[in-house]
Amino acid sequence: MVKGNRYYQGLVAAVLISLSACGGDNGSTAKQGDSTITQTVGSNPVTIEVEKTRILKLLSDIKSNYVLGGIHNREPNSNPAQWTDAVHKAVGDYPALWSGDFLFQKENIEHRETMINEAIKQFKNGAIVNIMWHVCNPANGQPCAWDDGKGVLSTLTDTQWEELFNEGTTIRTQFITMMEEVAIHLQRLKDNKVVVLFRPFHEMNQGKFWWGGRPGEEGTVKLYRWVHDYMVREKGLDNLLWVWNIQDFPSLDKDADLYNPGDRYWDIVSLDVYDDASGFSNEKYETIKRVANGKPMGIGECQKLPSLAVLQEQKDWIFFMGWSELVFEHNSIETIKEVYGSDRVLMLEEVNRL
Repeated sequence: MVKGNRYYQGLVAAVLISLSACGGDNGSTAKQGDSTITQTVGSNPVTIEVEKTRILKLLSDIKSNYVLGGIHNREPNSNPAQWTDAVHKAVGDYPALWSGDFLFQKENIEHRETMINEAIKQFKNGAIVNIMWHVCNPANGQPCAWDDGKGVLSTLTDTQWEELFNEGTTIRTQFITMMEEVAIHLQRLKDNKVVVLFRPFHEMNQGKFWWGGRPGEEGTVKLYRWVHDYMVREKGLDNLLWVWNIQDFPSLDKDADLYNPGDRYWDIVSLDVYDDASGFSNEKYETIKRVANGKPMGIGECQKLPSLAVLQEQKDWIFFMGWSELVFEHNSIETIKEVYGSDRVLMLEEVNRL
């Protein structure tokens, strides 16, 4: 599939020029020293910082003109390209954004390395890589279920929430153990020079998750900041581009402020759009554009794909990520082909031409 218009050709030239000059400070919140050189591109050593600059330049250069087509690959982690392959089968090209998940069930935790192997493969093939972390409730440990009262959809009492941040408590110790395991996998990505859009504690304003629905400085943002600082400062994971994410509830405009951990803690803001009645409204778009304040912004999850009219009118979105099987349940094959195959959407083959 080739986008044959003249603007696309001009964008290719512009991106190539900009990438040839990259290598300086990209302003990422996750910068942490230098990385070991393993290869070179032209005269530039390939370091984590160079790769981060390359990706952020790509996101900047396509803004207002193109959007990256993406899809999430949910369970099972033993088949971490299932839905990426499904889009390819339907459209004839792979999505430019591949997304995986550390997940929470025993069988999926055991296949986290399989998912990481796919992330490395996807990145080396030119895809933008996004990874989520559906975290088990630290009061109960992992593995866990989805909604049995002790799993991802569970609660912490206010006392347990306070204990999570207090040294020496069981719940804090269990959570640190889970963080350490995830950090090992993220380190493996770093060792392979893979830069990843890391999106922990998604839908922070969603009260059904044990981590979510706690507004204000002592709420969900405190947990997000702790994990950010742990991964960046203690583990030295400078290969992460941090994604802050909220959902499209009617309270979105207020939530965008109440759940914002502060822009030094995130590189990209994304919105999950599941309220199909209001859809991709301009009100939602303007709220995210306000808090993005010039930073990259994306559609973090959706079941109904944004229409071509939406993508044409709301020009600041730089990617959309359909949610696995829901894309095929809420959109016809014709719509899937139309959206992913449109001139507004960049797929993997086209990104590799930039």
